[in-house]
Amino acid sequence: MSTNYLLVSRYPVKNIDNKTIDSIKCNESSRYFISEDGNNELLELKAINKIEDISNLEKGLIDAFTVNKDYLSGDIKRELLRFVEAPIASESELPSTEFVQLRHVEVPAERYDDYLEWRDRTIFNVVRDNADKINSFEAYHSLISGQPGVLFVSSFNGNVDEYMQPFNDENYKEIIKQAGDDYITGGDEGLYTRLYRAM
Repeated sequence: MSTNYLLVSRYPVKNIDNKTIDSIKCNESSRYFISEDGNNELLELKAINKIEDISNLEKGLIDAFTVNKDYLSGDIKRELLRFVEAPIASESELPSTEFVQLRHVEVPAERYDDYLEWRDRTIFNVVRDNADKINSFEAYHSLISGQPGVLFVSSFNGNVDEYMQPFNDENYKEIIKQAGDDYITGGDEGLYTRLYRAM
């Protein structure tokens, strides 16, 4: 039951400590995660069912910057994404797992339809073949973002190395090479992967 729209907020923080977490983790309807990539960053995922609902969030979005100003090392990065499809469907609107991984790729507009067909028989096949390690794998596309493109939200529990194994083997490296040759644009920001642990 994936959410129709996903609001992703990334908070760059000075320190990851209890005061910072308690200040930022203030919304019961959101899910919060801590970066596992060595960055001082907290991730907030918020489900939005209808685009009109964003107007109800305005005050909270504004307040998040001022209320947390003592803890932030920079501005909050936000993007609004729309749900496209899920090779492994989620049982809830937001991940309730120990870990979530964000995989971003910016695809040239003229190649997008080809890319959708290609990813179904490559990336999504790897995902479906490893459904025992992955709780959900959802594909979103940017609606409003400074980093446009596709965002995969993958949720899982347990051992990170076991989860990562199919994404690090020779088969997947070849898939990434194909993507780089045919379907990735946007320079260094055109493709990234980030791992987060639930708070």
